[in-house]
Amino acid sequence: VQLQAFGGGLVQAGGSLRLSCAASAHTFNSYVVAWFRQVPGKEREFVAAIRRSSGLTSYEDSVKGRFTISRDNGENTVFLQMNSLRPEDTAIYYCAAGRGVILSSIRDPRAYNNWGQGTQVTVSS
Repeated sequence: VQLQAFGGGLVQAGGSLRLSCAASAHTFNSYVVAWFRQVPGKEREFVAAIRRSSGLTSYEDSVKGRFTISRDNGENTVFLQMNSLRPEDTAIYYCAAGRGVILSSIRDPRAYNNWGQGTQVTVSS
């Protein structure tokens, strides 16, 4: 499955952005879809994930209550609504998809074998 991530940009602290991850395959519903982020010199960090079939979600602690991951089954798209953005949220955000991702691996980027190209999010202070 091919993924395309878009929606990044420059926003002031406290602002909002909505990222989208569009998939090419109609079998996308059987996947776990996640957002990761990465800054230069650091490892890729888990942000949030959603099971397409059940809608169950997982979040990294620092984004709980601020970010919401959701799905649009009809459009094969997953969204990441980011509110109350902070300068430390600045990163390249990647969406990823994987089949058969178990709960204990949901935060591990190695569990995902399909990746989008990344979209830059910059939060100014």
